[in-house]
Amino acid sequence: MTAADTDTQEGVRLDKWLWAARFFKTRSLAHKAIDGGKIRLNGQNCKPSRLVAQGDVLRIHRDDGEYTVTILGLNEQRRPAKEARLLYEESPESLARRELEHSQRRLHAYSAPHPERRPDKKARRQLIRMGRHDHD
Repeated sequence: MTAADTDTQEGVRLDKWLWAARFFKTRSLAHKAIDGGKIRLNGQNCKPSRLVAQGDVLRIHRDDGEYTVTILGLNEQRRPAKEARLLYEESPESLARRELEHSQRRLHAYSAPHPERRPDKKARRQLIRMGRHDHD
């Protein structure tokens, strides 16, 4: 048994686990999210170096919604998405809430006005002039 095996049995750093579970592309992005209060471990704010264990509950707030997940497995290495999905289980309430938010965003996008075509050179110049007057 190596030192890495004993670390995994005791717990994994939160920022490492978020990266390995593919919630963030890099550890530094996970670190910034934790420091920014976007991640709550068992209902409390925490530090990136906090060790997580199986059974811990995470609330992860991202641009695409808020996830409430229970940690099922620990891994310090980033694996394929199918394997990373086995590290956690999302609560049914969280999944339903995210699907509802997604459908609302989609409906809002359809109701937003869209121009029929791109602006030509003259229209672009008018838009630029209007923008300059707003900032003066």
